[in-house]
Amino acid sequence: MIDSTASIHPSAIIEGNVKIGANTTVGAFTIIRGDVEIGENCQIASHVVIKGHSKIGNNNRIFQFASVGEDCQDLKYAGEETYLEIGDNNTIRESVTIHRGTTQDQGLTKIGSNCLFMINAHVAHDCVVGNGCIFANNATLAGHVTIGDNVIFGGQAAIHQFGKVGSYAFVGGCAAVNKDVPPYVMAVGNYARPVAVNTEGLLRRGFSKDAIKAIRQAYKTLYRSGNTLEEALSQIELSAEQYPEVKLFADFLKENGRGIVR
Repeated sequence: MIDSTASIHPSAIIEGNVKIGANTTVGAFTIIRGDVEIGENCQIASHVVIKGHSKIGNNNRIFQFASVGEDCQDLKYAGEETYLEIGDNNTIRESVTIHRGTTQDQGLTKIGSNCLFMINAHVAHDCVVGNGCIFANNATLAGHVTIGDNVIFGGQAAIHQFGKVGSYAFVGGCAAVNKDVPPYVMAVGNYARPVAVNTEGLLRRGFSKDAIKAIRQAYKTLYRSGNTLEEALSQIELSAEQYPEVKLFADFLKENGRGIVR
């Protein structure tokens, strides 16, 4: 069903069970095919390809030559019914590629709201991306990656499959991330290593000076005091009782992932 207020260019190709919401525009030579739902007030430029099963929220902008909801590149994929969900207020720039999930995971690639994907960024199958994230040009997420809220990826940075990056972290340009990056941490290099707390980013997000001080102390306990992970975690959890911001850091360290950047 296409809302009567939506504007579809005559050269666009719309096939299958496609739903397009109010005041959404679809540009010339765009292809929307399969089980696709697009919300209200979206702007879909020319020469975009969107395939289903995909659900795209409201107020999203998708620029030319983007490929959204395409079959994944996993060699095990055999045409199973898999899904993509995208929230609201996202900007997906030119030549960005976002693939649906696989049955080897939850069958779902999921992106939150208020994210910016710059030119040529790639989100592989089964990734989960939080809210308010920025991925600069050519940033690459391998399959099954989990990204928290308000994370920034620099240009040409890449992360290994099944990797995790905690909320408010900053991954520098050209970084090669082969381990998990805890919340608030700035990681740079090939392979990526921790260098500092993302203090400027926290200030911009309204963190108090006391909270930032506690986070920086937790970082020093983990990375600058010669502690093992277990020793550092026991100390960090004491601070987490007073500062919920530190609890986010501690909870991440307790997860059983690929190990953290060191």
